[in-house]
Amino acid sequence: MKLYNIMEDEVKYAIDKILKTRKDICDCEKCRLDIAAIALNHLPPKYVVTEKGELYERANNLNLQFEADVVKEVAKAIEKVNRKPQHS
Repeated sequence: MKLYNIMEDEVKYAIDKILKTRKDICDCEKCRLDIAAIALNHLPPKYVVTEKGELYERANNLNLQFEADVVKEVAKAIEKVNRKPQHS
């Protein structure tokens, strides 16, 4: 295993979940990456280097406050990107 920020998976999952319900938001790859970058810059990283560490962190992420924090930052990032998308 290599050094990995599992927060990336959590953010990507939240982006997918939210964009499925928001047909008014562009979901191209550029916008998705911009949303992820903005949200990740406002969330604490969760780096792991072993599978055991990954399982431990994922178990810790199974709480309502953690999920609410991720969804809040992703929603803010979606609105920011939607106001001023950086694609043609």
